[in-house]
Amino acid sequence: MKTLGFILLIAGIVMILIRGFYVTTEKKVVDIGPVEINKKENKWIGWPTYAGGAVAVLGLILVLTDKKR
Repeated sequence: MKTLGFILLIAGIVMILIRGFYVTTEKKVVDIGPVEINKKENKWIGWPTYAGGAVAVLGLILVLTDKKR
């Protein structure tokens, strides 16, 4: 559980610092025989800052409450 806690803690910090990213998608507009027209679109994939904070807090809780067996 400690390893999972560290992974969640780091992921939460990264989510706070990097609030999202753009993904380029290509959409086919017209396809007439040998003629093809495509359109590129940038889509934003993001998450709220509090989600990164919640993930970081969950990771911290897992790290602090892990007991050695």
